[in-house]
Amino acid sequence: MTTKFRNLIKQNRLQLSIILIFLIATFFLTYTLFSDKTVRVSLDNVVVRTGPALSYSKSGIVNSGKRVTVLKKKSGWLRVRYDDDHFGWIPSWLTNRKFNFSKATNLSEATIVLDPGHGGNDSGALGINQKHEEKTYTLKTAKLVQKSLEAKGARVLMTRSTDEYVSLAARATMANKHKANAFISFHYDSAPENNSGSGDTTYYYHKKTSLRLAELVNSQLKSKISLNNRGVQFGDFEVIRDNTQPALLIEGGYINTSNDFKQISSYHYRKQVASAVTVALTQFFE
Repeated sequence: MTTKFRNLIKQNRLQLSIILIFLIATFFLTYTLFSDKTVRVSLDNVVVRTGPALSYSKSGIVNSGKRVTVLKKKSGWLRVRYDDDHFGWIPSWLTNRKFNFSKATNLSEATIVLDPGHGGNDSGALGINQKHEEKTYTLKTAKLVQKSLEAKGARVLMTRSTDEYVSLAARATMANKHKANAFISFHYDSAPENNSGSGDTTYYYHKKTSLRLAELVNSQLKSKISLNNRGVQFGDFEVIRDNTQPALLIEGGYINTSNDFKQISSYHYRKQVASAVTVALTQFFE
């Protein structure tokens, strides 16, 4: 065997070794990137937080199908990188799995649509002092409920977050489109004459999907707010009639009754409504 031939064999062996090392490295890099180090988000509107617990503030949103890079794991939470240069924490239990959208198993898996009634050129009912419009207080109430639900890990969609007009059909469509686990619409009643009506009422339309949730919410409202509770009633309202999800409409008191409005306009009242809805939804998904 000539020296030239020996050198050729050595050179080929070296080239084969380099190719083999490259292939092995590529395999392990791919495995790392697409198994241990990345996960796929399983639901829409998963809240990204600044730390590994629900008590941390919201820093972003990721949606179903999004693949994110895992940087750290702690207490059931994942610190992830998403959209190249964004970082935060998401619950590990909302990744790499399939959900049955017809029934969440707990509030932290649920998508809730909150509907502040009226808005924009639709003021809703007017108070005794007609500067007070229903649309203002439905939005204030819904925002506080949103905050309470998100603190428990729920994903919350709002049919409106500002003083804007949204059609009734669009409100129900949002819940149906996103396959929400529950829809709650907030309103305030008005009587033909000032100070002639009082109390809160919880309405449902579809008995099979919504009556149990209506009863749970009404029970909590009855125990937490000091208005005259008018109970659970059937209501033929478009936003709950056209909803394929468990759907309620809450009339939270009479805006043109002095005693009711004193509560409606208070932060404490709205806080109690938020607590009532959150507890009821927690019970509903158990």
